Amino acid sequence: MTDTRLPPLSLDYGSTVFYRGKRHIIRQESHDFATVLLFEPDSGKFIEAPITDLSPAEPIRSAPQKDLNAHDKEALAEAERKYEAIKPLLSNPGHTKQEVEECAKKAGVHFVTLYKWLRLFETTGKLTVFVRRDRKDKGKVLIPAATEQIVTDTISAVYLNKQKKSVAKVIQEVERLCAKVGLQPPHANTIRNRIKKLDAFKKTKAREGGKAARDAYAPLKGHFPGADFPLSVVQVDHTPLDIILVDDIYRLPIGRPWLTLLIDVFSRMVLGFYISFDPPGNLSLGLCLTHAFLPKEKWLAKQGIETAWPCWGIPRTIHADNAKEFRGNMLRNACKEYGIDLEWRPVATPHYGAHIERLLGTLNTEIHAAPGTTFSNPVQKGDYDSVGQSAMSLAEFEKWFTILCVEVYHQREHSQLGMPPIAKWQEGVFGTKKKPGIGIPPRITDELRLKLDLMPFETRTVQQYGIVWDHIEYQHDVLRRWIISPDPENPKLKRKFLCRRDPRDISTIWFYDPEVQEYYPIPYRNTAHPAISIWELGEAEKRIQQEHPGTPVDEMLIFDAYDKMREIEENAKVMTKRVRRNRERTRLGISNARSHIPPVSPKAVPTPPQERAPPARVIKPFEDIDDMQGDDDD
Repeated sequence: MTDTRLPPLSLDYGSTVFYRGKRHIIRQESHDFATVLLFEPDSGKFIEAPITDLSPAEPIRSAPQKDLNAHDKEALAEAERKYEAIKPLLSNPGHTKQEVEECAKKAGVHFVTLYKWLRLFETTGKLTVFVRRDRKDKGKVLIPAATEQIVTDTISAVYLNKQKKSVAKVIQEVERLCAKVGLQPPHANTIRNRIKKLDAFKKTKAREGGKAARDAYAPLKGHFPGADFPLSVVQVDHTPLDIILVDDIYRLPIGRPWLTLLIDVFSRMVLGFYISFDPPGNLSLGLCLTHAFLPKEKWLAKQGIETAWPCWGIPRTIHADNAKEFRGNMLRNACKEYGIDLEWRPVATPHYGAHIERLLGTLNTEIHAAPGTTFSNPVQKGDYDSVGQSAMSLAEFEKWFTILCVEVYHQREHSQLGMPPIAKWQEGVFGTKKKPGIGIPPRITDELRLKLDLMPFETRTVQQYGIVWDHIEYQHDVLRRWIISPDPENPKLKRKFLCRRDPRDISTIWFYDPEVQEYYPIPYRNTAHPAISIWELGEAEKRIQQEHPGTPVDEMLIFDAYDKMREIEENAKVMTKRVRRNRERTRLGISNARSHIPPVSPKAVPTPPQERAPPARVIKPFEDIDDMQGDDDD
């Protein structure tokens, strides 16, 4: 079975693209992030075309692409090794053959192999492109487990210590121990390869000491390490904003929103953001990254803003603080999939996050001029009535903030750069007389998969009644062939499947079919239930425990409690600020979730074949959807 999917859209000189249904070749790269000069071979004409109207020339035809979390650890480790080998070259678009040969030598492969890895990675820009297809002999070990244990123990005891014994000594010791217990020793190259794969920092620390390892591998202070071109290093952080917003319906105050922001350290450009009343977590992080990685034309058009925001693409490194959501599996696995290095700020080193914290402070200062500001402290606030003066809803403030970033901050000279952030970004992309630029980053074409990859996940079994997640049942014919399916590695256990959902609207979850290797939307089993958020689910569960202490929570009790809470709110003469905030969160949450990934009716979801054998072609669950903007799940 083959999979057909679009690769990233390359905008480099000489790239082949489709424009208005015909094949064209890029003859002049964009100088304004909006248009390119195309050559049509059939007619011999040159055409200036908008970038937004271009698509990749040919789809990738390959084995279906698994979700990163569906691969085993060994396959991912090998894929990561290949990615690490080409990573220095990805950061240097103008690399020479000599540089390729040097990287190949370090990786222990021929330079031609490294060129193949580079071309392979460029087809998708994802780590999993290096994961080999499952073999028929998968699971068989190349050397016996007892021998493997001897090799591991010997490397740890003989090689990783301050006596600095040679690789030859390790090989001799492995051979001696194998002979002693009557085992066939592994080939010497097997042992050498194991030692080559050791982490350089850990190896240096074990043999040379901690100081030597830090001196050799720790990042340098001062200039932020590695931030030498656009998207080389980005920083992400959260902050509560110094402003009180009102709801859209009653225009009454509902509280302060949270901002999640991603910036490019090289140019100080704002790459993307997410504003909501939800506390920081995986949802806000994933939506901020999605906003940052994708082009902004649709976003700006929705806001009615004509100023360009020419930022998109996958960064090389994400730098974050030590908050829980930055260390979760969702971000870690998404970074692996897209070849992104994830680095956390060292403890007690605030200067490492100074760039984004300084910008967050700058933006909050600008907000102090807006109606409803709370200022930074009581002294600044004085007798200003923040609640009484509040005037903007979340949607209105979102547009106000976009204008602040795109038309004010990006265009104003930055004190440390000596030029506006937009000028620095253009300099890094297009280059100068002294230094070439990186070129316009490829545009992601598979937006739905990106949005799902940046949503948190959990694993669930499939029962006769479907999938249960937080006491709520989900069902569709897509699940039928997986009912009570045994774990392929341990038949005594039930198989668990990857599922994702958007916490703002949990009426649908996304089920990952491991054979078809696609996500399918699965609705409530009881479609009469209203769409609710994960926060409303939590409130309903609290109410159940208060009214029926000790009673097991089930789906019927959850939605009964939800209905009672809505009834109480409707009958209340005056709604509190907390109630108004929760209602606005629900209204905007469900609306935004469904614009992020448009809902699919159960009848529109094609059912995979009932046979366990793979189908003749990949069945796409969204063939009848015109605008797949994508929502994700938690």
